[in-house]
Amino acid sequence: MNNDPDHDGHVAAPVFVEDLFLTDVFLIKGRLQNKTKRLSNMLEDHQRSYLTVEDATLVSLRSSEVIKTPKVMVNVRELICAHELVDVAGDDALRRLADNDKQHAIRAFYNGAVQFELSGRIERGAYDSQLLKDRDYFIMQSPRIRGLNLEHDELAVLGGLDYAILRKDRMAYVYDFA
Repeated sequence: MNNDPDHDGHVAAPVFVEDLFLTDVFLIKGRLQNKTKRLSNMLEDHQRSYLTVEDATLVSLRSSEVIKTPKVMVNVRELICAHELVDVAGDDALRRLADNDKQHAIRAFYNGAVQFELSGRIERGAYDSQLLKDRDYFIMQSPRIRGLNLEHDELAVLGGLDYAILRKDRMAYVYDFA
């Protein structure tokens, strides 16, 4: 939750941050509009070009400028990764996340406007599997990000994620330790 003062110094109503979206230019924190299921499923099933994020805070990856807006439309093609801060998983999903025997380490490099690296654990072949070729995203457990200023208050949340939903076609290079 954020309690941010408005331009007169009054504290605004708390904003509940539910979802994170990382793009070329911004970290976007807010709530995906009309979310009826897990974020990963919403992203896979999304048919439109834009996601609507409500109560959005946009943090520039270059200048750390912070922009707050009641609503922002985010082009799905701009997503690099996402995370659902509010865990609504059922027992089956939690059991699957805890099964690390099938996972191995990778380093994925994003080579866009701001270059950075994501390292973590994934299921074997998640980024390039024939079985998952109809999926646009894969899950990385315990992601670590290098190349972004995670000391900034608004960007610090990226340093402690337990998982990230990565868009396959946004990773330029993948070093697979398997």
